Amino acid sequence: MLAKKHRLTGRSILEEVKKKGSLYQADSFGILVSKRTDDEPSRFAFIVSTKISKTAVDRNKAKRKLREAVNQKIGKVANGHDVVFLAKKMTLERKSEDLTREVEKVFKESGLIK
Repeated sequence: MLAKKHRLTGRSILEEVKKKGSLYQADSFGILVSKRTDDEPSRFAFIVSTKISKTAVDRNKAKRKLREAVNQKIGKVANGHDVVFLAKKMTLERKSEDLTREVEKVFKESGLIK
């Protein structure tokens, strides 16, 4: 589980990131990255649509996998960003280690890693 300071909450903030954020794609997920004006720790949110799976069990599993991958790389992430993960069907099929590698690759591509 992510520490509270790293959680992005609130519908209005999510909508703002969706509007202003830059989209980066991986095979298993996409991320929207929005730069904030402050230098607080970066915050993350995870969205898994019912298009991915109709069952809550599978959607929650996808979120857990993505959260764990982010948790392993969170120490390298630069401050001052809001990041929204948009899961794809491939998220459920990937192993956790593969997701962690993908997260690092996309973080580098988007400039999130220090």
